[in-house]
Amino acid sequence: MQCPLCGHPKSHKHGKTSKDSQRYRCSHCQQTFGETFDTLSYRRQISPPTLQIILQAHAEGSSLRGLSRITGVAYNTCVSVVRSASHKAQMIHNQDVQAVATNVINADELWSFVKKSKSTVNRKNGV
Repeated sequence: MQCPLCGHPKSHKHGKTSKDSQRYRCSHCQQTFGETFDTLSYRRQISPPTLQIILQAHAEGSSLRGLSRITGVAYNTCVSVVRSASHKAQMIHNQDVQAVATNVINADELWSFVKKSKSTVNRKNGV
């Protein structure tokens, strides 16, 4: 298993956690980590299907309090899951966008906003 902390390709089994999941130790940086490290289920007592239900229902527009009632998970946990997923998605998006080389920027939305603002100003001045 590759170390998620330093990227070293070789890590060794290093016992089990109290929840009986496998622990690993990196031979390069000497850090230990579990299988769920750097995932949404890391240090959460929620099953992956419940995480999927929360995120899918939130994407479809359900309220967080409604999700809490439906899944039986605390409201603050639902908020934490949605925020963590949002943060991870933003990080992935930023990595992908930085890799894109651009020479021309399309400003269609900017021009429609300027045009709209200009007409609003003209109406206020009585023109």
